[in-house]
Amino acid sequence: MRSRTCNLLDRLSLEMRADTQHACPSCGAEDMLGFYRVDAVPVHSCLLICDRDEAMAYPTGQLCLSFCEACGFISNTSFDPHEQHYSAQYEETQGFSARFRTFAEGLCDRLINDYDIRGKRVLEIGCGKGEFLAQICAMGGNQGIGIDPAYVPERDPSGRVPSVSFIQDFYSERYAHLEADVVCCRHTLEHIGRTQRFLRMIRDAIGERTQTLVVFEVPDTLRILREGAFWDLYYEHCSYFTPGSLARLFRATGFDVDQLYLDFDDQYIIITAYPSGDPVSLSPLEEQVSSLKHVIEGFAQTCGSAVVYWTDALNRAGEEGKRVVLWGSGSKAVAFLTTLNCGDAIGCVVDINPYKHGKFLPCTGHQIVSPESLTEYRPDQIIVMNPIYCDEIRRDLSRLGLTAELLPVTLGVPV
Repeated sequence: MRSRTCNLLDRLSLEMRADTQHACPSCGAEDMLGFYRVDAVPVHSCLLICDRDEAMAYPTGQLCLSFCEACGFISNTSFDPHEQHYSAQYEETQGFSARFRTFAEGLCDRLINDYDIRGKRVLEIGCGKGEFLAQICAMGGNQGIGIDPAYVPERDPSGRVPSVSFIQDFYSERYAHLEADVVCCRHTLEHIGRTQRFLRMIRDAIGERTQTLVVFEVPDTLRILREGAFWDLYYEHCSYFTPGSLARLFRATGFDVDQLYLDFDDQYIIITAYPSGDPVSLSPLEEQVSSLKHVIEGFAQTCGSAVVYWTDALNRAGEEGKRVVLWGSGSKAVAFLTTLNCGDAIGCVVDINPYKHGKFLPCTGHQIVSPESLTEYRPDQIIVMNPIYCDEIRRDLSRLGLTAELLPVTLGVPV
């Protein structure tokens, strides 16, 4: 235990420090404030890696989070975009979860009814495998274009929605000619390093079409900071938003915010905006930069406590001879394992996505297995990487005749 804790201290820094070398990518202000650093983290978390040796030798980078005291934006100032290789091998979809599909359907329904998105043209930037775009077009009778380098034509979700098409590429100025009534961008902005430039590019492409609705969705970093959720901090997410910093970025790049709210058990921020119009009052959800700084100052304690808790829990499980697995093989699992450097304490990683089965996690080399494989392994404890899926997991375990203890990362106690 002592050697593992020392190793963690060597790799993990929670000290506040001046970061005078980097300007804020969202507002341009100088002198950011560094507050979190982890060395040797994989530069990708969701690529499908077929060979364990290749996974173990996967390239790493440094995660250095710095806070802008002018606008509240948080950035990984060590991020190198050249290390990112988004392609058909990038497996990001959560669409195999019934819980997630219910959320996505509810979001489509809310947007369609709130903004009368019926018979419209919808452009989705960063559409992934295209499930959301196909759904909002099917539900509203809309036409859609999705753009994403990770789109896989063989997994076309449009089915009976012939009005949907996809472009396997990154969005850039070359697609400025694509006119749309609605521009969606979900869980993409956090992967963009130059956030202000990206938003201005979209605003310029919209031009004088001032009735165009813009919908973005990103993880809520305020929740991450308050919970000390180190498993939600990883290299691919180079940009971290709170409600306030997201709204300020939109206003600074020529958008007027219409709605700003949390969804998916308050894990996601959803913002809707228009490219022009009368200024609106601030949303009650927007925190002040000064209050955010207080949360960041407390992050060292909450994150440190979370690291100690899970290190102790895994050590204790090992001493008691318990079999422990993770459920959920996405970026959260990779960040959890690599931050704690606890690969030897975890037997395997479970995921319901069949495209991930038999693949390996970067750096730790854990194999991703199906829920059915647990009938042979029979774990004693399952660490759930996203507590929102606990009920769904519990039903799967019941179906398989398993009674393992569920340990959701946020709560840290059995459920």
